[in-house]
Amino acid sequence: MTYCVGLRLNNGLVFMSDTRTNAGVDDIATVKKMHSWQVEGDRVITLMTAGNLATTQALVSLLNERLVIPEDRNPSILHVPTMFQVARLIGDTLKEVIQSNSNTGQLAQSAFNATLILGGQIKGMPPRLFLIYPEGNFIEAEADTPFFQIGETKYGRPILVRAQDPEMSFEDAVKLLLVSFDSTLKANLSVGLPLDLMIYEKDSLKVTHKQRIKRDDKYFRHISSGWGKALKKAFKGLPDFTFESD
Repeated sequence: MTYCVGLRLNNGLVFMSDTRTNAGVDDIATVKKMHSWQVEGDRVITLMTAGNLATTQALVSLLNERLVIPEDRNPSILHVPTMFQVARLIGDTLKEVIQSNSNTGQLAQSAFNATLILGGQIKGMPPRLFLIYPEGNFIEAEADTPFFQIGETKYGRPILVRAQDPEMSFEDAVKLLLVSFDSTLKANLSVGLPLDLMIYEKDSLKVTHKQRIKRDDKYFRHISSGWGKALKKAFKGLPDFTFESD
């Protein structure tokens, strides 16, 4: 399993993903789930993947191979004019990969399924964030849905719903996502470190910041222990429950 979050802010986009993949308790590996392409000054595109590993790796390989195919034969994600067209192209490619590996077609419970978060900006247009389904269709983040999650979403969602603010700084957004990921790591062994982080500042048309957060990262360890202590303190500060007498 996995956990990935794409967050839309007024000043840009923030992406975070784990790197664990497993096919059982004795078959655990670290695999990159965040992929980026950029033409500095023209576009930045980031894709995060969850689902069947063979499907997601085939998808990314096809996208990369088609970057070198002449544009008049098969437009690539670096040639289409809008992020909407990028989402359509990636959705169609995902559907193509799934159908090629499944005799039963697009089934909701297909073992070959994958779900994607896509975000980025093309020159002259605003940054956009999409959630792409296994069927190839997609939805876009808006004011009422400012973030998308894929994979093991339930454990880290409450803090995002309560604390996300489109006006927040990149620094606060990273802190928020680390709390969300820490909650997920504590609850589900199928999500694991290291974490990949990427920040994109609006209109920069280049990757603003990119790093891998490892198990020995001092800031993440501080966030993890501090969040646990803060929860206990907040719990103790709530009014005590009392049993009413008969």
